[in-house]
Amino acid sequence: MTLRFSVLASGSTGNAFYIETDQEKILVDAGLSGKRIDQAMHEVGMDPKELTKILVTHEHSDHIKGLGIVARKYNLPIYANEKTWHAMDGSLGKLTLDQKFHFGMQEVKSFGDLEVESFGVSHDAADPMFYTFRHNGKKVSLVTDLGYVSERIKKTVEDADAYIFESNHDVEMLRMGRYPWNTKRRILGDSGHVSNEDCALALTDIITDRTKRIYLAHLSQDNNMKDLARMSVSNVLKERGFEVGSRVELHDTDPKQPTPLYVVG
Repeated sequence: MTLRFSVLASGSTGNAFYIETDQEKILVDAGLSGKRIDQAMHEVGMDPKELTKILVTHEHSDHIKGLGIVARKYNLPIYANEKTWHAMDGSLGKLTLDQKFHFGMQEVKSFGDLEVESFGVSHDAADPMFYTFRHNGKKVSLVTDLGYVSERIKKTVEDADAYIFESNHDVEMLRMGRYPWNTKRRILGDSGHVSNEDCALALTDIITDRTKRIYLAHLSQDNNMKDLARMSVSNVLKERGFEVGSRVELHDTDPKQPTPLYVVG
C-alpha cells in the first residue's frame, strides 16, 4: 500500500497535480489543455483513463483550463466547494449532475484508502482551498496560491512527508520588474502569492524529521528562477538548522515538465 504523486505542471501558465494510492487516482486541478494533461500523465507512466476523480482548488484559469474537457472525456466526478462551483459556472461546458460534487472548506473526506482534508487559503478567488492527503501513515500537503501562510494552515499541513509549496517570486525581482504597480501590489498582498523567503520561513515552522521532500511550486516566469528559489529557500532552512540535501531534499517543478512519480516512503 503506497502513496505516489507527480506535479504534472506548476506555474502561472497552468497547474495540475496527480496523486494515487492502490484504490484512488486523483487529479487536483486541470489548468492545462486536455491534450497536455493526457501527455503529462503518460510521461510519468500513468494512464488518464484510470483517473477516479478531480479535485478543484479555485476557479482561476491556470487551474481549470482543461477541467471540463478531462471530466467529460473520462466521465469523472469533480469536487469543489460551493462558491467555487458558482465561480466556475459557464467556464466548464456541459457537465451532468452526477459529475458535480461538493467538497466543503475545512472538511475531511475519505476516498477509498485515501483521506483528504481541505483548508482555506488567502487568495483573490471566490473561496480558494487546498488539500492535505493521508494514506497508511503517510502525509502529503499541497500549498500554493496564497498571500500568506496563517497559523491555522501551518497546523493543518505540518509534519508531512512531502510538500508541494508555493515559492512564487523573489521580492526584489518583482519590485524591479516590468509589471504595473497594481499587479505588483496584488502579488505582494495578503491575497496574492508567497515569496521565496516567506515560503522558507513557513517551512521552518512546519517541517519535521519525517519530511523528506519539498517541491517548490508556482514559480513566476518573470519574477523568479529555479536556482534562485532553491538557493533562497535552502539558505533559510540551513540557517535554522535543517540539513538540506541529506535529510530533506528540495525539488523543482515546471510549467511544462512533470516531476517523476514519487513514492512516499
